[in-house]
Amino acid sequence: MNSSIESSEDVGCSSERLARIKPVMQSYIDHNGFAGLSTMLARRGRVIHREHVGWQERESHTPLSADTIFRIYSMTKPIISVAFMMLYEEGRFQLVDPVAKYLPAFGKLRVLTGTTISAAQEVDLVRPITLRDLLTHTAGLTSNFLEDSPVSELYRRAHLASDADRSLEAMIAELARLPLAYQPGTKWHYSMSTDVLAHLIEVISGQPLQDFLQERLFAPLGMTATGFSVPVGEHHRIAAMYGHPDITTTTFSSIIEAWKRGFNERIDVETTYPATNRHSFARGGHGLFSTCRDYMRFAQMLLNRGTLDGVRILAPHVVDFMHMNHVPPPLLPYEIGGIQRSGYGFGLGSRVLLNVADSALPGSVGEFGWAGAAKTYYWVDPKEELVGILMAQYMVGFDFPEKDFQVLAYQALME
Repeated sequence: MNSSIESSEDVGCSSERLARIKPVMQSYIDHNGFAGLSTMLARRGRVIHREHVGWQERESHTPLSADTIFRIYSMTKPIISVAFMMLYEEGRFQLVDPVAKYLPAFGKLRVLTGTTISAAQEVDLVRPITLRDLLTHTAGLTSNFLEDSPVSELYRRAHLASDADRSLEAMIAELARLPLAYQPGTKWHYSMSTDVLAHLIEVISGQPLQDFLQERLFAPLGMTATGFSVPVGEHHRIAAMYGHPDITTTTFSSIIEAWKRGFNERIDVETTYPATNRHSFARGGHGLFSTCRDYMRFAQMLLNRGTLDGVRILAPHVVDFMHMNHVPPPLLPYEIGGIQRSGYGFGLGSRVLLNVADSALPGSVGEFGWAGAAKTYYWVDPKEELVGILMAQYMVGFDFPEKDFQVLAYQALME
């Protein structure tokens, strides 16, 4: 895949209409408190749009560029899911296998019932957690920033998301000592399940997660700036973080309250999302650093059904299988923090568009993708052969440049 800009008209896109993207993105800097935004589009394997508006660091007026490195937060999850499915297609496990087959501590889990810790009681699981439950966020786990179960408070007390000095293995061991929030398979619930998948990659492959990803995914795809740390000599490329309080240390309601107060500051996330910890810091739900270029190569590989520039990562049918809806209709639409994603199902690691009209955005049935807490976003539309990447560093914003970007991408398609 050539990363240089090519003629958009050659792939059925209007360059005149693509020019509408930049002023809209600039408006988020001028009026909505964003420091900078990078956007990138590819159609039919050709990059047709790449722009950077605003600042990598506002205080020094360092502009965003193609070399800027972003903390991608939950856009780590699709990468981990792909890595896990690489082991699946090698016959290492079946998705219906219980997690406890590989991590015995998960065989002792119970479910916490009740609305407060003091009044809650633990009950037995009605069935074991399976590997597919982890991939689809139906395992009964939760996240520290959510507040619909007292289990999230137990996560916060245990510093599961915020202790970057703890190894992945140690973090999962601590997670396995805490109860589930829900019975497996009864609810789609955003969770730390991808962190469990990340440790399972280590257990099943016999390699540290960092090494597996580098050898099997990043190096073959030419993702030269992606990893769980950034070399000291490259720290000048890391975008500064702005916006609301650090999601790994607080709750969603606290972030909403900060937003209502007009809170918008530079945020130091180095202690919870370190660029320099090359030894213990590796996660599944967040933690990776990347660039627009690198993530575009990952996403284009998925659009190509598992291959890029002659390198095969996954088999075509496995990629297709990942991006089918795997969540039963009674559990849809899924929601995060009370915000529903109408029109979408969920596959093995990414959302999947089922009903375009219900989504309230242009797209195609079968489109898939995900987002990160600091306003990173991607989507892949197999029907239109379209990939979109948006990168910012704005913690849990309640404005949606990613939606505007998606609308602007589709209005530029002329065929």
